[in-house]
Amino acid sequence: MDPSPAASLVVRSPRQTVSLLRSRRPQFGRERKRRPGPAAGPKPSEVYGFVGSITVVIATAVYLAWAYTPEPALRSLGITYYPTKYWALAVPSLAMVAVALSLIAYLGSNFVATPPPTSFSTIFGRYCSSSTN
Repeated sequence: MDPSPAASLVVRSPRQTVSLLRSRRPQFGRERKRRPGPAAGPKPSEVYGFVGSITVVIATAVYLAWAYTPEPALRSLGITYYPTKYWALAVPSLAMVAVALSLIAYLGSNFVATPPPTSFSTIFGRYCSSSTN
């Protein structure tokens, strides 16, 4: 049994429309009743960002404590298994060299891919209005 199209149409009077608009306006000074619905909470991206920032801060603190605390002090605290202090300088140095080399490689690949200024492909091209067909 199909409902008729006329039965699915809702006709509201202007008075009903105005009363609906009044109920949607924010009412200052009075508490609005909240409709039951899904609980508003943080978005997953916000949670991931917060957890990531806390993790970075903790990892940096642990790294700096390991790098600058003398070995006898670490042993007195009962910390005996840790990498040598050589890696406290080697890892950041290697990371900086890797970033610098990747930037140089990126610039070099752009220079190789760009035609020289004397090339006709910089003057005439497929989308140029002065190219001949």
